[in-house]
Amino acid sequence: MATKHLFSDEAKNKMKELVKSIDFNMMATALTQHPIHAVPMSTKKVDDEGMIWFLSGKDSKHNANIQKDPSVHLFYAKPMAMEFLNIFGKATITQDRTIIHELYQKSDDTWFNGKDDPSLTVIMVKPQDVYYWYTKNNMLVSLLKMSVGAITGKKQDLSEEGKLSV
Repeated sequence: MATKHLFSDEAKNKMKELVKSIDFNMMATALTQHPIHAVPMSTKKVDDEGMIWFLSGKDSKHNANIQKDPSVHLFYAKPMAMEFLNIFGKATITQDRTIIHELYQKSDDTWFNGKDDPSLTVIMVKPQDVYYWYTKNNMLVSLLKMSVGAITGKKQDLSEEGKLSV
């Protein structure tokens, strides 16, 4: 396993790439409570500054938790592709209609009553600590390399991990 820490634009690009590939994550709030509160969330956008955007209901438990403590933890995982991303950051909530209209898609009608739903909010997460893991090759090549390693006893360079400083 290679460790590669990335900084600035390269780190933002890697984070965007992984978030786009994985999309859904578990957003954990109320991090000082036990158990923490975690809900699945679909990422709407990662902007050029590295901010991560979500749509959410105004009366949701995670919105209430963010209003008490803005610390959030996002866990992205795509096990079949061996892609993982761990993001700790600070969240803010807005009801800015311009942002809502930009992010809203027809598929969001499943959870909301259109883009003008008065209960619709946007959560923006500013990453503070980001760590990633992913395989360098597709699953078949990785399995083949693992087999070679098991037969030869030699460690194979299968994946990459590192800190992303965005």
